[in-house]
Amino acid sequence: MAFFNFISSLGSMIMVPIIIFIVGLIFRNGLAKSLRSGITVGVGFIGLNLVLDLLFKYVGPATDILVKKFNLSFSVIDAGWPAAAAVAFGTKIGALIIPFILIVNVVLLVTKLTKTVNVDIWNYWHYAFTGTLVSTITGSLTYGFIAAAAHAAISLKIADISAPKIKEVIGVPGVSIPQAFAASTVPVFILLDKLYDKIPGLKDIKADAKTINEKLGIFGEPMIIGFILGILFGLIVNYDIKGILEMAFAMAGIMLLLPRMVKIIMEGLVPISESAREFLQRRFSGSEFYIGLDSAITVGHPTTIAVGILLIPIVLILASILPNNTTLPLADLASTAFFVCMATPIHKGNFLRILISGTIMMAIVLLLSSAFAPIITQSAIETGFAFPKGAQAITALSAGNIFAWIISKIMSLRIVGAVIIVLLVLAFLIISKKYEDKKLVESTNEKGMD
Repeated sequence: MAFFNFISSLGSMIMVPIIIFIVGLIFRNGLAKSLRSGITVGVGFIGLNLVLDLLFKYVGPATDILVKKFNLSFSVIDAGWPAAAAVAFGTKIGALIIPFILIVNVVLLVTKLTKTVNVDIWNYWHYAFTGTLVSTITGSLTYGFIAAAAHAAISLKIADISAPKIKEVIGVPGVSIPQAFAASTVPVFILLDKLYDKIPGLKDIKADAKTINEKLGIFGEPMIIGFILGILFGLIVNYDIKGILEMAFAMAGIMLLLPRMVKIIMEGLVPISESAREFLQRRFSGSEFYIGLDSAITVGHPTTIAVGILLIPIVLILASILPNNTTLPLADLASTAFFVCMATPIHKGNFLRILISGTIMMAIVLLLSSAFAPIITQSAIETGFAFPKGAQAITALSAGNIFAWIISKIMSLRIVGAVIIVLLVLAFLIISKKYEDKKLVESTNEKGMD
C-alpha cells in the first residue's frame, strides 16, 4: 500500500513523464529517444502548470471578490478538487485504486475494448471517488470497486471516441482524454451539438477562432482577446488601474503561452505515438493506440480559456438562482475552463456553442456537487480530512460528475444494481467497438477506392 500511496503522491507532472519513458521502451523507441520524450513531456507539463498557476494566481483572488459581491451564502462550501482527491485517495478503495485500475485498463486493452493506455495515474482519484461514494452508500467495498471499474471502463471508451476530435481541433495526435470528469461531459456536449445543428440561426453561426480572427482582425487574436477579457474582468471586480493592467497582461500571456506548452508536450508524445502505432500494426494488424493524458492539454486552446473566464460570473449567477443548489462555488471556481475543455473539440472550437454548453454543464455540476455534499462530508470526516475554516459541510465542483451520479444511483440497488451496471458497461463497450470497427472498414474501403 505504501508504494502506491507514494506513487499517487508524486502527481501527474512526475508520473506521466516516467510512464511515457517506460511506454517508449516497451514499444522499442530506444533508450535515448524514450528518455528525450519523457523529459520533453515533463518539461511541457511543468510549463503548462506554470501558466495555469498564473491563471489561478490572478483569477483566484478576483473570483473571491466576485463571490463577496454576489453576497452568496450557502450551507455547503466548494473545497475544490484537491479536497475531493485527498478524500478519495484516503479511503480503502483509494489505497488500492492505482493497481486496480491498471489491471482494468490492461484487461480492456487485451480484449480490444479500448485503445487507450491511461498514464494519467494521478487522476485515478476520480474512480476512487466514485468507488468511495458507492462503498459509503452500500457499506460494501466490493460494490465500490465494481463502481470504480465501471467508471474507468466508460471513461476509457469515451476517450477512444473523442480522440479523433482531440487530434482535429486541439492538434494533438495519438492522445485521448480518459480523465473521468472530462469524459463524463462528452456525451452531453455531443447531444447538445446535435441539438444546435437543428436550431435555425444557431446552426449557421460560425464562431471558431479562425472565423473570429478573420472578422475582427487583430482583435480576434487570442492574445488580444485575453488582454480585453482581463480588462473587463478587472473592471468587474473594481480593481485599480494597476490591478486591471496586471490582469490584462496575465490573461494575454495565458492565451499566448498555454498553446505553446501543449506543443511542447506534443513534441514529446509524437515519437512515442508513432512507435506505438508501428509496433501495434506489426503485431495486431493496424490496431490504433492512444496515450491517455490529463485534460489539461485541452485547456491550452484559446477558446477554452476565454469561455472559462466568462463562465466564472455565470456560475455565480447560476448558484444564486438554481433551485436545490446548496453549494457556494469557491475553490474550483477559478478552474472553470477544465469543466468545459471537452466542449471545444466536440463543438470544433465554436465559441458560442462552447459558452452555451458550458453554462448548461456548470448548472449540472452545481446540482450534482450539492447532491453529493452529504456523502463527501461523511467520507471526509471518516478519513480525517481537515475542513476549511468555518465549513461544516463540503463538496467540490469537480465532484459533480454525471457518471459518478448515475453509477452511484444504480449501485445503491446493491446486487441488482451491480448486475445492471456490469451489463450496461459491457453493452456500451461492445456496441462502441462494433461501431468503431464498422467506421474503420468504411474508411479503409474509401481509401481503397481513391
